[in-house]
Amino acid sequence: MARAAALALAGIVVASILTVLALRWVPVPVTAFMLADRLGALSAGEKDYLYAHDWVRWEDISPHAAVAVIAAEDQKFSTHHGFDLQSIDEALTEAKRGRRLRGASTITQQVAKNLFLWKGQSWFRKGLEAGFTVLIEALWPKRRIIEVYLNSAEFGRGTWGVEAASRRYFRKPAGQLSGSEAALLAAVLPNPKRFRVEAPSNYVRQRQAWILGQMSQLGGTAYLDTLE
Repeated sequence: MARAAALALAGIVVASILTVLALRWVPVPVTAFMLADRLGALSAGEKDYLYAHDWVRWEDISPHAAVAVIAAEDQKFSTHHGFDLQSIDEALTEAKRGRRLRGASTITQQVAKNLFLWKGQSWFRKGLEAGFTVLIEALWPKRRIIEVYLNSAEFGRGTWGVEAASRRYFRKPAGQLSGSEAALLAAVLPNPKRFRVEAPSNYVRQRQAWILGQMSQLGGTAYLDTLE
């Protein structure tokens, strides 16, 4: 039984490595989060639920969109190896002081979670997330990580990926997004079911302005040269 368990575990590890390696080049048609969202809407009988997702290549995405999500979500993206240890330490320190535990996930961790896992806060899920994060950082270049992130992030109810979001909210392909439009999309990422691109609150507008400022401080689209 122990040998069978060890072989099964080894098989799972090998399959995970091969899957992550293949996704370095293969477009991602659907993610675990997309499937969970669609099944949830179906089981709840949501008749007004509209699903939209279209994969687009890096070359067909506005560079402003890439800089915007980095500015909003993970400004150490180009230098870390999957984990922002300083942010994790700060989040744990705040939690020990009785404050609400805030997220400290990097873009790579979010990609690992979106592609392969489920929503939740268990240590088991976090362990799997860490494992996939290590694999992604080891097997993918940074630009590929951002490409997959932009194609799999949720920008509104049923709106997955920057192409679907750009066409739904701005009536244009993702390659034509301006800096202001990209910042507005990035502004809703903390909670795309609560914050709305099509009807931005004052908070979302303030966050959009902050993101635009951070994009400028990063060096604008020239920042993407550091990801090569």
